[in-house]
Amino acid sequence: MKEFYKSSVEEVLRELKVTEKGLSNSDVEERRSKYGYNELTEGEQKSAIQVFFEQFKDFLVLILLGSALISAFLGKFESTLVILAVVIINAVLGTVQHIKAEQSLKSLKALSSPVAKVLRDGKRLEIPSRELMVGDILYLDAGDYVSADGRIIESASLQVNESSLTGESEGVLKTTEVIEGDNVALGDRRNMVFSGSFVTYGRGTAVVTAIGMDTEIGKIANLLDSAKEKKTPLQTNLGNFGKKLAFVIIAISIFIFGLNVVRGQAIIESLMFAVSLAVAAVPEALSSIVTIVLALGTQKMARENAIIRKLHAVESLGGISVICSDKTGTLTQNKMTVQRVYVDGKILDHDDLNHDKVLEKRLVLMALLCNDAVTVEKKEIGDPTEIALVNLGEIYGLDELKIRNEYKRYGEIPFDSDRKLMSTVHKVDGKMVMITKGAPDVLISRSKYYENSSGIQSFTEEYREDVERVNKDFSRNGLRVLAFAYKEIQEGQEIGVDDERDLTFVGLIAMMDPPRAESAEAVRSCINAGIKPVMITGDHKITASAIAKQIGILKDESEAMEGHELENISDEELMERVEKISVYARVSPEHKIRIVRAWQNKGNVVAMTGDGVNDAPALKQADIGIAMGITGTEVAKDAASMILTDDNFSTIVKAISNGRSIYENIKNSIKFLLSGNTAGILSVLYASLLALPVPFAPVHLLFINLITDSLPAIAIGLEPHNENIMNEKPRDINTPIFTREFGIEVILEGILIAISTIVAFHLGLSTGSPAVASTMAFATLGLTRLVHGINSRSRESVFKIGVFSNKYLWFAIIIGYLLVTAVLTLEPLRGIFEVVPLTGNQYAYVYGLPLIPLVLVQLYKLVFVKRDINKIGD
Repeated sequence: MKEFYKSSVEEVLRELKVTEKGLSNSDVEERRSKYGYNELTEGEQKSAIQVFFEQFKDFLVLILLGSALISAFLGKFESTLVILAVVIINAVLGTVQHIKAEQSLKSLKALSSPVAKVLRDGKRLEIPSRELMVGDILYLDAGDYVSADGRIIESASLQVNESSLTGESEGVLKTTEVIEGDNVALGDRRNMVFSGSFVTYGRGTAVVTAIGMDTEIGKIANLLDSAKEKKTPLQTNLGNFGKKLAFVIIAISIFIFGLNVVRGQAIIESLMFAVSLAVAAVPEALSSIVTIVLALGTQKMARENAIIRKLHAVESLGGISVICSDKTGTLTQNKMTVQRVYVDGKILDHDDLNHDKVLEKRLVLMALLCNDAVTVEKKEIGDPTEIALVNLGEIYGLDELKIRNEYKRYGEIPFDSDRKLMSTVHKVDGKMVMITKGAPDVLISRSKYYENSSGIQSFTEEYREDVERVNKDFSRNGLRVLAFAYKEIQEGQEIGVDDERDLTFVGLIAMMDPPRAESAEAVRSCINAGIKPVMITGDHKITASAIAKQIGILKDESEAMEGHELENISDEELMERVEKISVYARVSPEHKIRIVRAWQNKGNVVAMTGDGVNDAPALKQADIGIAMGITGTEVAKDAASMILTDDNFSTIVKAISNGRSIYENIKNSIKFLLSGNTAGILSVLYASLLALPVPFAPVHLLFINLITDSLPAIAIGLEPHNENIMNEKPRDINTPIFTREFGIEVILEGILIAISTIVAFHLGLSTGSPAVASTMAFATLGLTRLVHGINSRSRESVFKIGVFSNKYLWFAIIIGYLLVTAVLTLEPLRGIFEVVPLTGNQYAYVYGLPLIPLVLVQLYKLVFVKRDINKIGD
């Protein structure tokens, strides 16, 4: 491959056959057949067969397979077939879910994939980075990911972090100069940019020299394979719990086997009894249910504009107690519009500017020139404040591209968050002029003169106070203010930050980004849910406070703090005050990390929003980093756990609500499974300890697990959103799911189900037929566990949440009832499942006894639990 760093810009452009207008559409199509798409080839994917056989690695499944072997050895081939059928069905379900999850992941990757800004046919466009082509002219701005390798053709203080390739965390200052020598190290190729790096400062353009697997990062074999699938903390806990449960089951089974042998039962019968217990106790669907519910939950969130990049974020969402949110675009509309202008000592509305007046015309001209935003084909590209300035020019019929073509840019100092200024150089009326815009407090302090209709005047203290008064008045009304000034310089002079002094002040332009209509309601929902909303912004304290008051974040001015105040207090003092501060203004990226840590040190789970390169450390520090999908840089998205595709604060609140619901549903599904299996264990133990006949054949328990451990458990995991969920305090994420209270509920509910089963068993024994007793116990346990799904939907009564609101559960219950009825009534199935015909009264008991636990649990919830939940919301 040609080493482009040794060639001049002109030679590279000639080599790649690129004109000053960039590639044409026909060029792109022609080159696509040669170079393909700009994407890395993924490592070998697991086949469906591989995934299928991996489903049998689960320890609980191995116990079931062991039971199948024992049944076959004992000649119980029907049991063996049913056990194998259950295991295979679960494996098929797991395989299908894995494939669906892979497809979902690919679609989510597409939703959050980077975009690239290119010049094609003379127009600046945004395209998916996948569609970049060799020869494209690529625009690079601070915060952008570099999506392909390229040769720099323009650089305005462009700095790029190439740590993913070189390991060097310091940004590399880029140049257009030719680099001599052979085999120059990547870190020393300062006239090149590489895919996978990101722009940390300045701006520039590059011509793409390599894409996809031909890039330097493409040479690093299987880079994307490093993103291995990881289990969430909940899945890990369940895996560990499953192993412990398996050992307990084995211990109990061995104990029962020994007890029956001592009592004189045949070894074969005793072994079958022990196998029955093991089969009854194994919740083989435990881990798959969690995976399915989490996967379906993340897909639902994606449809609601919240892309979950890291699965553990779903679990953490329910525990969020603090949301540190940026203001612009998240709480507000991100549609900045110019409202007021201060020029020539007068305050004017934006549409009252007189373009025939020199100063007013000059101010609008400066706003368009010291500006990187553009509007192309009705698509706005750039910073919202700069777009507002472009729109101001359009009111007076000024096209920013024509203006910038007429007054070419000869130099610039890009904006950065430390200086809070931006400067550009243009030739205006035959003179070289440096135009500077930025934060009023900074620019005012650097101004030596001001201009009014009488000419250039000295910047007196009296005038300074007047400008500061106007600035504060604008800010107090929630307006964002930019100041503009200029300075004549020598032709050919290279400008630097030291030149941004002794400026001539021209005026102020005040903009408003109004709150989103839904922000106030979202903030109220947060407060009701025990979540503290905190605004962190680079805006002026007064501006931030005005918006925060409108949407309900700020109650009193004392709850607002500026960055310089934060700078002067220790971490210990911040921890003492952090709960009383609702708005932080004029903060730096370092301040954000301190704020997040202070909340975390007080035991809170913190969500942090961000969109810039400098936000990435704070996003990583937070428990849930939330990047903006529209305005966010690729660096911020990469550091985040969640991406908002609509940049909307209310979407965060919806995501938290969904996260709480998903966790609650998973917990309810697990409780449903364990309480049902506990009932099976208790029933077998009861019969064993009282030396009664075996209540179930292994095939009975396998069938019950098949109809109750799959569809109903998944249906409970899909329980509709509970409106009360956001009236509760955040969940403590350090509290394990298997708490003492959870265990007591599982045991009590298991006892209720077991009582119904044992009553049916005794009614059957009263006929003198163990086969009838076993049939009645089997049917009653299966139906009671199905009906118990209604109890497991919520902590509240179904009359509160809606009897028929979960259509999936009713579908699962109806299917289960039909299957049990088919086994009881169809002759071919009776032989397979070892049941005998029942009388009319016996059918009445079988179908009536399952209602007793349902009625008792619902009465308890109506009388007691409803009151408890209301207390939480108070």
